[in-house]
Amino acid sequence: MNEQEDIEVGPTYEDLKKSANRSSDWKVRLNAVEELAKLDNKQVIDVLTHMATNDPVYQVQEAAYLKLKELGEDVPAPSKNKGELFKGLTKILIRIKKSLPADHTYEDFKEKLKKMRVDIYDTYEGDKGDNFDQWLESTWASLSIK
Repeated sequence: MNEQEDIEVGPTYEDLKKSANRSSDWKVRLNAVEELAKLDNKQVIDVLTHMATNDPVYQVQEAAYLKLKELGEDVPAPSKNKGELFKGLTKILIRIKKSLPADHTYEDFKEKLKKMRVDIYDTYEGDKGDNFDQWLESTWASLSIK
C-alpha cells in the first residue's frame, strides 16, 4: 500500500480564492473564509482583508474580520451596511416586476428575481437572514409600476 493514498488533500489556495469571489453564493464565500484561515499564506491575509472590507454580505465581512484578528492582524471592524447593497436596486426590481403578468404572485416575483439576478437574491438573502422573505415581499408590494 502506498502511503500517498492515505493523505487527504484539502482545497487549494486558488480554489478557495475562486470561492471567495463567487458573487452569487454568500455561503460559499463564508465557507471560503473558514478554509482560507487554515492556510499559512501571506496571500490569505490579502484575500481575507478584501472580504472583510468589500463583501456585500455582513456575515461574510464579520467572519473574515474575526479570522484576521485570530491571525494577529490589526484590522478595523466592518460596519453593518445600511441602505441598498446594489446601486439602482429599485429600478432592477421594477423591471423584473414589469416583466411578469399583472396578476403575478410574490412567489412568481421571487423565482424570477432568483433566475434573473441570483447575485442580488443571494446577497440580500445573506444580509437579511431570517427576515429575507418578509423584506422581499414588502419591497415587492411597494414597487409601483407606471
